[in-house]
Amino acid sequence: MAHDHGPGQDGESHAGHSHEGSHLSETELRVRALESILIEKGYVDPQALDRFIETYETKVGPHNGAHVVAKAWREPDFRDWLRRDATAAIHALGYIGRQGEHMVAVENTPEQHNMIVCTLCSCYPWPVLGLPPVWYKSAPYRAKVVRDPHGVLADFGVTLPEKTRIRVWDSTAEVRYLVVPMRPAGTEGWSEQELARLVTRDSMIGTGLALSPQQAAETGR
Repeated sequence: MAHDHGPGQDGESHAGHSHEGSHLSETELRVRALESILIEKGYVDPQALDRFIETYETKVGPHNGAHVVAKAWREPDFRDWLRRDATAAIHALGYIGRQGEHMVAVENTPEQHNMIVCTLCSCYPWPVLGLPPVWYKSAPYRAKVVRDPHGVLADFGVTLPEKTRIRVWDSTAEVRYLVVPMRPAGTEGWSEQELARLVTRDSMIGTGLALSPQQAAETGR
């Protein structure tokens, strides 16, 4: 389900689609109970666990998606395949798993910027983006991105041209989305590995843009 927003427009949240996993499964409940016991007995350092989770949220996980995007930027045939059948194209790179069974790639252009949300829970494409960030699962983000996507982008420090329309895609238990950000200028002839360094997790959710070569150099990516 998608919500379109022209410049300056606000939208409404739309429900009416099934979200499996809105409630914790029996396995997830057991994992949380075990985690609590281990922390209580001192076998696990909660700060170390937080750092481990953060690593998978921001570094290890999104590398897969960055590979997909960089390949699409460099190879027109793969880009076309990703547009037609993102599930097959992504699976061909070996990124297969739970929460990634049915993928759709949405491509940013000067005319349209795409953003992803799960309005009812936290459906997220784990095989390509890793663990979802805390803010993605938060009620304020889920509500505001549909109502005021320009405001959300401003919160993330992103300003789009006035002519750019914003389209918000609502992930479900059946379909998950990957944003293909626009390729930065000045990257002609770059290798896939070089391009992948410009692709951030937020740019593949739509709350950010791909880094420019200068930004990547400044941040040491």
